[in-house]
Amino acid sequence: MAAVLLGGAYGWATMPPTDTISASFALCGESARVTCVVDGDTFWLDAVKYRISDIDTPEISEPKCQEELALGEAAKYRLLSLLNEGPFGLKAGLRDEDKYGRKLRAVYRGGLSLGDVLVEEGLARPWTGQRMPWC
Repeated sequence: MAAVLLGGAYGWATMPPTDTISASFALCGESARVTCVVDGDTFWLDAVKYRISDIDTPEISEPKCQEELALGEAAKYRLLSLLNEGPFGLKAGLRDEDKYGRKLRAVYRGGLSLGDVLVEEGLARPWTGQRMPWC
């Protein structure tokens, strides 16, 4: 099977991962974080924290304006829905972790990036290596 060009902003040639991960996600709260969604691009799976590597979503913890908060909340709930729709796969990229210790992974289902879904729906931007303002 030939390699397929995927990967959002990275653009490396690779095959997407197989959809072998199934979990039931909730929204993260104050209790122990095991399998839950923090925001539109961060989630916990089996007590490991992940950052979706191919996108950036608006901040909800320290938004710069009300519009950023509203869009960030929408992205969080959409990611929750996408992760709960069925099995998915995680794909490592150029770096294993970010400076906060989160595992950097692209999330795929059926060969399609869930990050790309969020971008297409206007809830995220492709990750370019730096944060851009949402306000």
